[in-house]
Amino acid sequence: MGAPTHPDPYCAMARGELPPEVGPRRLVCVFVTPVTEFLLHFARDLGWETVMMDPDTSRLAWAEWRYADSVYSVPTADWVDRTTDVVVTDHDREELGPTLEAFLRLPARYIGVMGSVRHPAPHVDALRRLGVPDEVIARIRRPLGLNIGSRTPAEIAISTLAGLIADRNRRPGGFQF
Repeated sequence: MGAPTHPDPYCAMARGELPPEVGPRRLVCVFVTPVTEFLLHFARDLGWETVMMDPDTSRLAWAEWRYADSVYSVPTADWVDRTTDVVVTDHDREELGPTLEAFLRLPARYIGVMGSVRHPAPHVDALRRLGVPDEVIARIRRPLGLNIGSRTPAEIAISTLAGLIADRNRRPGGFQF
């Protein structure tokens, strides 16, 4: 790349004249679901290091790993740090409470659970039963992503990633500038 021809660095990046300045980022998709595969695929293209995580190793054995840079069954401080965004893609799994509790003990930048505002948030009761204080539970985002009316796994993944990008850039998302 030569010297940028546009004085605005963001325009120069859009034109391919400057490399993007996104910094390190890791996306952990918790639980093997159809949304997980799309999240990992799109996130890799957007510059995230991608991690697939499921405490059920039998599900991992049959999962599509091609978009995951790493695969784990237990969250640890070795790979969850302040650059890590955690997205739980299934709020009905019996392992939801213990898995979230483990992530809450680590310094993840963002922890979110997919789910509609029309339905109760099962992770709250699951964590309370484990003795997790409400102020710690409050770290978890739900719903997550931008409200674009997404329905398919690919649309849900795009909405989720757009929400993560907005959050990282301290923007509201949507059409407010």
